[in-house]
Amino acid sequence: MSGIYIHIPFCKQACHYCDFHFSTSLKKKPELVYCLIKELELRKAEFQDQVVQTIYFGGGTPSLLNSEELKSIIQAVYLNYKVVSDPEITLEANPDDLTTGNGDVHTVFHGYKAIGINRLSIGIQSFFERDLKLMNRAHNAVEAKTCLEVATQYFDNISLDLIYGIPGLSHEDWMENIDTALSFNIPHISSYALTVEPKTALDVFIEKGKVQALDDAVAQEQFHMLIEKLEAAGFVHYELSNFGKPEFFSKNNTAYWQGKRYIGIGPSAHSFDGKSRSWNVKNNSKYIQAIEKGELPMEVETLTKTDQYNEYVMTGLRTIWGVSLEKVAQDFGETYRTYILKQSEKHRNQQLLYIEDDKLIVTKKGKFLSDGIASDLFKID
Repeated sequence: MSGIYIHIPFCKQACHYCDFHFSTSLKKKPELVYCLIKELELRKAEFQDQVVQTIYFGGGTPSLLNSEELKSIIQAVYLNYKVVSDPEITLEANPDDLTTGNGDVHTVFHGYKAIGINRLSIGIQSFFERDLKLMNRAHNAVEAKTCLEVATQYFDNISLDLIYGIPGLSHEDWMENIDTALSFNIPHISSYALTVEPKTALDVFIEKGKVQALDDAVAQEQFHMLIEKLEAAGFVHYELSNFGKPEFFSKNNTAYWQGKRYIGIGPSAHSFDGKSRSWNVKNNSKYIQAIEKGELPMEVETLTKTDQYNEYVMTGLRTIWGVSLEKVAQDFGETYRTYILKQSEKHRNQQLLYIEDDKLIVTKKGKFLSDGIASDLFKID
C-alpha cells in the first residue's frame, strides 16, 4: 500500500514559527490547482504497481481550496492511480476556514463529506488567545472551539494539533488546553514542541528580546504531562508526536514511519520509494512553469545502504513498533545488527532504550530524546 501527499502552498498569513513552503498570495491558485492535477498525470507510471491507500492534503493551508478544487484533485487521483475502495482522505484545515462557509458554518463540512474527505486534521495549536497571537495564527480561540463543535457532528475521524513549550504557557494552562481538546471527544491528537527555525519571525523576536527564549526543560515537562494525561484517557502514544485512540491512528503518517512508498505532489513536496528520495522545487512560479511544459521540477537523491539504515532507525525509534533487529540484519547485514546493539548499549543501560521481541524500542523516559538517541545509532559512510 502507498500514499499520495498533495502540498497546497498557500496561507492567509505567516505563522511566526513556520518554515514550511507557502505563499500568502492566492493569485496563482487556479494555475497551481491545474498543475497539481497535471503532475498527478505525469507521475502515474511511478505507481503502476502500487495501490493508493491514503490521500493527504497538507500545506500550507489546504482548507483555502474550495470543495470543487479539492474534488478535481481527488478525481485526478482516481483517474490515474489504483485506489483502495475506502481510502483515508485527510485534509489539513484551519479553524477560521471551517467557520466561514458562506455564512453557514455547516456548509463547508457538507462540501467535504460530499467529495470523499473522511478525515480532518485541524490546526488548533492552543485554545488561549495570547498564544494564538504570539504565534500569529489566523484564527481566534472562539473559532477554535466553534469549528470543533460543528466538525464532530460530521466527522468521526478528526485529529487536532496542539503546541507545547510556548513562552509563557504555564503547566496549568497546558493542562487546560489538553482538557479542552478531550472535551470534544477527538480520537487523535498531534502535539509538537514549539521550535525556533532559523530566519523565522519567532527567531528574530527572540533574538531581539521581544519574546522570551524557549525553555527545553519546561517543554520536556509538558511533553510528559501530555503523555500521562492522554494515555489515561485511552490514547495510544504510537509515534513521538502522535496519540490516537485504537483504530484511529493516521494511516498516512504510519505508512511514512514504516517506510512505505509515497509520492509528494506540489511545490516543495517530497517523495520516497524505498531507495531514493526526491523533492520538487520550492517555488510556486518555477513549479508551475515546469509542469505546464510537461517537466518534473524535482531533484533526486539515491540512498546508500547506510542512508536507508539511518532512515529506518530514525523513523522506527519514533514509534511504538521500534526498530526490528531481525530486519536490520536481513536488509542491511549482520554487521549493522552488531553495530546497532553496540551503539545502543549505553542508552539501554540508562533505561532510554530496551529490547523486546527482538525490537529496539524507546522507553517512556527516552521518548523526548528519541531523535538524539537515533543520531547516536546512525552509521556514517
